[in-house]
Amino acid sequence: MAPVVDRLAAEYQGTVEFRIINVETDAEGARLASSFGVQYVPSFVLFGSDGARQDLLIGEMSEEQLRIALDAFK
Repeated sequence: MAPVVDRLAAEYQGTVEFRIINVETDAEGARLASSFGVQYVPSFVLFGSDGARQDLLIGEMSEEQLRIALDAFK
């Protein structure tokens, strides 16, 4: 998923902020995952501009699937 996320981060620069958190090796990452209900890796938590969680996408997906989700979120 990293190459897909890297491409989309470049494409959506200035409109979407991507943050990659390792929930398996980072204690703070594990705490965040728990607080946002993330149980599977990879997962994508989408937040609105107000900081409220809007959606949780679970599992690997194609670049096109993730792009569609991001475009619907705008």
